[in-house]
Amino acid sequence: MIERKEYLDKLREWKDQNIIKVITGIRRCGKSTLLKLFIDELLKNGIEAEQIISINFEEMEYEDLLDYKKLYAYIKNHSVEGKMTYLFLDEIQNVAFYEKVVDSLFVKDNYDIYMTGSNSYIFSGQLATNLRGRYIEISMLPFSFKEYYSLNNLDKNQAFNEYMKVGGFPYINQHDMNDEQHNLYMEGIYNTVLLKDIEERLNRKEMEKNTKKITDVSLLKSISKYLSSVLGSPISIRSITNYFKSNERKISPNTVSTYLDALCESYLYYPVEQMDIFGKEVLKLNKKFYIVDMGIRNFILPRKEYDLGFTIENIVYLELLRRGYIVNVGRLDTTEVDFIARKKDIYTYFQVTASMVDKTTFEREMRPLINIQDNYEKIILTLDNFTTGNYNGIKVINVVDWLLD
Repeated sequence: MIERKEYLDKLREWKDQNIIKVITGIRRCGKSTLLKLFIDELLKNGIEAEQIISINFEEMEYEDLLDYKKLYAYIKNHSVEGKMTYLFLDEIQNVAFYEKVVDSLFVKDNYDIYMTGSNSYIFSGQLATNLRGRYIEISMLPFSFKEYYSLNNLDKNQAFNEYMKVGGFPYINQHDMNDEQHNLYMEGIYNTVLLKDIEERLNRKEMEKNTKKITDVSLLKSISKYLSSVLGSPISIRSITNYFKSNERKISPNTVSTYLDALCESYLYYPVEQMDIFGKEVLKLNKKFYIVDMGIRNFILPRKEYDLGFTIENIVYLELLRRGYIVNVGRLDTTEVDFIARKKDIYTYFQVTASMVDKTTFEREMRPLINIQDNYEKIILTLDNFTTGNYNGIKVINVVDWLLD
């Protein structure tokens, strides 16, 4: 197992703190493995096995504990009086009313609570209400390119070409798979994400009257395929609705909105809002959407040639998230900056392009950054090595080197 250092460091930082650790991310991105790695570390550092309660709610042996009252009784019965109990609840969204259990344990002494979930919907309702200010979210993604590169004996540029095709899901990158096996595995992830999301939403429907149903799997897949085809392009609910109407499938904007929310809540897609560069205000205009992993995108939308620029842009966006940035698309009058990345109220502007060799492309990518008058860092990331350098304060960096930095 590869050590996911950036995520383990966060768990180490919050260990024994009076706050619930919630690890979120798409299915099979490595959340369960992260918990196992952390449990192994606790045991090596002197924590006794009897102090650790670990439950994966997708395993049959814990099916009885899907009843929140039985879960609470089980935890209380297996806790060690007078010692810290380290509680790991994996895929907690499978437990209806799980927040009652967590809320009750949180107010007691000697519980250090860690949870994982594969759908942000369940963390946006009752948990947020009951535990406001009592939990932190650690958002997990599949392998970064740097992690992928560390596992492969390839030249860095060859490795990047492969990474763009197969993506970063941990299981794939720790097993030698042919193309057919890879596609079957991706199909399994994709269908599990969509079908599990539907199941969880329908379960919540029984408890929350205002929850909208997701019942049409075909429509969910169609909207997902459309999003995959327009990665990095500004779109709206209306434009998606009009696209389907033009293809003789009439759906309402409300339905599109509900299904779009489901795709984002399952961490399959990430919506990115536009920001006015001068005023640093978020604009309620069209959003861009990026996919969680290029391997999934290549499964959804298989073809021989890919839009290289948008592929790189997607990878850069995910890397900015990994590095702890809050990310928006920049709007400057009629021009656009691919990303405004903010951390601790310091901004960095990013342009992403496959190549800067062509003079027209060079000028197009430079122009918005030149027009920004503040002193924040401005960076262009590109695959070519011929134009790298510093142009009056605008840095042009090879994207592969940047990802490995």
